Amino acid sequence: MKKIAVSDMTLRVLAEENKRLTFREKLNIASNLDACGITSIELPSVGKEAENEVIYRTIATSVKSAEVCIDGGDTIESVEAAYNCIKDAASPCIQIVMPTSTVQMEYIYHLKSAAMISKIAELVSFAAKKGAKVEFVARDASRAEEGFIEECAKTVFESGASAITICDDAGIYFPEDYSEIIAKVKGNTDIKVYAAPSNSLSLAAASAIAAIKAGADGIKTAINDNYLGADILSDIFRSKGADMKITSSLDSAVIKTMVASLKGSAAIEVKEEKAASVEVIDGSSTIADIAAAAKKLGYELSDEDIGKVYEEAKRVIQKKGKIGASELEAVIASASMQVPSTFHVVSYVVNSGNIITATANVTLEKNGEKISGVATGDGPIDAAFHAIEQIVGHHYELDDFQIQSITKGREAVGSSLIRLRADGKLYSGTGLSTDIVGASIRAYVNALNKIVYEEN
Repeated sequence: MKKIAVSDMTLRVLAEENKRLTFREKLNIASNLDACGITSIELPSVGKEAENEVIYRTIATSVKSAEVCIDGGDTIESVEAAYNCIKDAASPCIQIVMPTSTVQMEYIYHLKSAAMISKIAELVSFAAKKGAKVEFVARDASRAEEGFIEECAKTVFESGASAITICDDAGIYFPEDYSEIIAKVKGNTDIKVYAAPSNSLSLAAASAIAAIKAGADGIKTAINDNYLGADILSDIFRSKGADMKITSSLDSAVIKTMVASLKGSAAIEVKEEKAASVEVIDGSSTIADIAAAAKKLGYELSDEDIGKVYEEAKRVIQKKGKIGASELEAVIASASMQVPSTFHVVSYVVNSGNIITATANVTLEKNGEKISGVATGDGPIDAAFHAIEQIVGHHYELDDFQIQSITKGREAVGSSLIRLRADGKLYSGTGLSTDIVGASIRAYVNALNKIVYEEN
């Protein structure tokens, strides 16, 4: 029986579609996929959002069984940054994701095929030297020139990659097309081959079967109607696996429930709609406009706080010209409901690694008394938040978590934004520190103080 690998692209696909997920929602998706027996969980590139580094590091250390793959981007620097995010995973993998069709190579990178081959070889070679598994993802492979995918497969294999994924991004491959290209690649090199079929023609399942019969070593899935779902693939393995002499690590008993739950999750759509519903705020916006925008984001502000937010927003607009939803949230966190601090951060010690469970020891001061909490978590920040909850004796829903760098250099100062939900109401807090964990702890305590103040 041949064991077929199943790599899930859900988190990467959602990022490409600009779906806004909170920190915990991303962790929840990764944890659920891991529990279902998915072979690999794919993450998008780090990009320019600093909070992604924290989120991906946390996911990398929290995933217990699955391989953690990350898009390495298209530069040596981005590959290095990607590796640093997943290096502590039990099974890290760097993906080099590049276009292979002539139209995309020339339109996106202004490169001919020979120059693209050289660029791919350079990135794969650098990634391979990091010690992690390397996979080449051939985007738009179904529109590549004759023979180019085979050339890519040979090049990346010689450069240190252990797998290649053939993507039908255009949605034009028939099952027999997948059979043909996979047979050619398998016939020319020993590299493992994955298929990422599109469901644009409702042929994703048929294409996956054809790919497996042609010798594919793995199939890519995503909880998205444009791709093959892991639940559908699980049904295929359960019904026809014995006849095809194949098996997988998918747990059919739980995977359908997981997929249904995530597909029905309101958070994915609501977050996107909420952000989209907030119009850009500029110099012509009135206090009523800003109050309405804050309400769309979920904040119930007093008249006094609305006034503070309005004044701070005007100050920011004078510098930037306009602000959007994310900037407005930062303004709300910094300007609204500035209350006397019930809790003060005294100290914190956090330990984490790829062979230990992350632990945090946090000490806060309340009315002159120092109170400590010790907890574990899925990563250092999650452990720190659990330790704080242990101190206060209450769990608050983490609605959102963001980090951004506000200065440059190795000692850059980071700003953390936390949104906690208590009794259905949102409370935001900010924190600054050269230490990401420290900034996050201070932001959490800032939001916590607002909750405690209102409760009392």
